[in-house]
Amino acid sequence: MASWQIEGQYMETCNCTYLCPCGPSNLSAPPTEGDCKAAIAMRIDSGRKDGVSLDGLSFIVMLHSPGPMADGDMTVGLIVDERATEAQVEAISAIATGAAGGPMANLAPLVGRIAGVEKRPIRFEVEGMSYTVTAGELVDQACTGVPGGARPDAPLYLDNSVHPVSSRLALAKATRTLFNAFGITWKDSSGTRNGHFAPFAWHG
Repeated sequence: MASWQIEGQYMETCNCTYLCPCGPSNLSAPPTEGDCKAAIAMRIDSGRKDGVSLDGLSFIVMLHSPGPMADGDMTVGLIVDERATEAQVEAISAIATGAAGGPMANLAPLVGRIAGVEKRPIRFEVEGMSYTVTAGELVDQACTGVPGGARPDAPLYLDNSVHPVSSRLALAKATRTLFNAFGITWKDSSGTRNGHFAPFAWHG
């Protein structure tokens, strides 16, 4: 039996121009701006680790890659819902850094520095194909799915992806992005930057 499992909703934006080359290239292509800055936001609808309930909590993995992600030397910081207890922060930290195994463990060898953990009130909202996440003054991001041709009420997808959150990601464009955490700063509201969203189910 798995020692932990979480499931819920995910969204992210990054500083790459749509479509971010990381996914289609299996992390080997240079980011469109030379480096990559991203906020991977996760809302846990249900979850538990070693007897600790994680239901209803959210966290955000802040990431900076100085070049192609596959080259490594990434900086990662973690923002955890301010409502989380010390035990819940410890559990989420282990999951988010890959220390507890699971999908993020595949990314761990590419991380050169863990920048730390911050707690903030995290708001994660979904309305149709529009996703919004805020974390105090540290993150304010939103994206909207890029509609498909056959079904304009559903997004296009990137499938069979190496992305750690899910192998199937909806394609989206960021409508706004503000990062100001762990030395990772970015601000854009041009509507030209990349986004993704997907349901997720992790275990370890």
